[in-house]
Amino acid sequence: MTGRAGRAVKAGNQASAGDLLELVRSGRATTRGALQQATGLSRATVGQRLDRLFRAGWLREGAGGPVDSPLGGRPSITLEFDDEHAVVLAADLDTRHGRAALLTLTGEILAEHTGVLVIDEGPETVLGELGRWFADLLVKAGRSAGAVCGIGLGVPGPVDSDTGRVVQPPIMPGWDGYDIRGRLGRAFAEYAAARPDIPVLVDNDANLMAYGEQRTGYPDCSAFALVKVSTGIGAGMVVGGTIYRGVDGGAGDIGHIRVGAEALCRCGSYGCLAAVASGGAVARRLAESGVPAASGSDVRDLLTAGHPEAMALAREAGRQVGDVLATVVTLLNPGVLMIAGDLAGTPFLTGVRELLYQRALPRSTAHLDVVTSRLGERAGLVGAGALVVEYLYAPERAEERLAALGV
Repeated sequence: MTGRAGRAVKAGNQASAGDLLELVRSGRATTRGALQQATGLSRATVGQRLDRLFRAGWLREGAGGPVDSPLGGRPSITLEFDDEHAVVLAADLDTRHGRAALLTLTGEILAEHTGVLVIDEGPETVLGELGRWFADLLVKAGRSAGAVCGIGLGVPGPVDSDTGRVVQPPIMPGWDGYDIRGRLGRAFAEYAAARPDIPVLVDNDANLMAYGEQRTGYPDCSAFALVKVSTGIGAGMVVGGTIYRGVDGGAGDIGHIRVGAEALCRCGSYGCLAAVASGGAVARRLAESGVPAASGSDVRDLLTAGHPEAMALAREAGRQVGDVLATVVTLLNPGVLMIAGDLAGTPFLTGVRELLYQRALPRSTAHLDVVTSRLGERAGLVGAGALVVEYLYAPERAEERLAALGV
């Protein structure tokens, strides 16, 4: 049987407590009888497996379900994932700002903080400050450090998901190969008096935005693409419910596709899409014409104010991105293409649609929805939190954690 994100749930006596938890969390089996039917386990064995989950505080009983028998009888007691037994910390880094939050296991934001965090200052400084933010969030929400089961972090660069280290990031000087997991865990332990070995998961910011948006707004979309256009340009893809990262985390780095221009990109090459169509590129062109703008967030403010030159340049940037996205759409054939980030407004979206529908094959766009973000600046936080939860409560990892708890 296939679970969320393509996971298979074992049948027969091989089905573990973690497998039963997966069935309940996904909604595919939410009563004891349904679990027996789905796994082939006996009633007694299902009861034993569930007892471990109840003792861990991971499951709770809900209301009675419908009575299936025509003869009547007592309704089946439903089972629910108990999202109150732990919380998750998440952070999303941009080039000049950071956002952090404390979330429930189902993605509700309990406390949030936004502030200046300059990625160029390096990982020691930035991650140390994040540790302090996390401690403050716990105080604000009235939660203890012991309630935190994991930390998720989004960064603006390619990430090797196995190691949590960024790999040759074009706009993150000093971060290449750095032990982000270890430093962030130590910073959290230092400021919150927490254990230093807390699980820390790191991924590309566009990946986490795509994951958060797809799970909350488009759970039935089997091929979902998100393009973030801020100081740089990146894309995240969710295929079959799972983030598509490529072989070593480099998938979606469309900002460094060559588009034939002569502009110098921060990666050191000439003619990258990000060098001519990102928020940073638009900011430079505005500054050259005397309009004060230094980053994608400055451009966003100008667009919000209806600045005519900013709007014209954003539409032009949208056309350049739309030209590249025509190839992306033809290759991936997504059901949803979401535009997010500082430039994700009407002028940019209009430019994207102009070139995308002109250049892509009609078959590739016949069932395509081109939309803007639903979660806005919280998308990366929601995605980071979801990534942590899916990792910690996946069947095999759940079994390891149950054993460690002694249940």
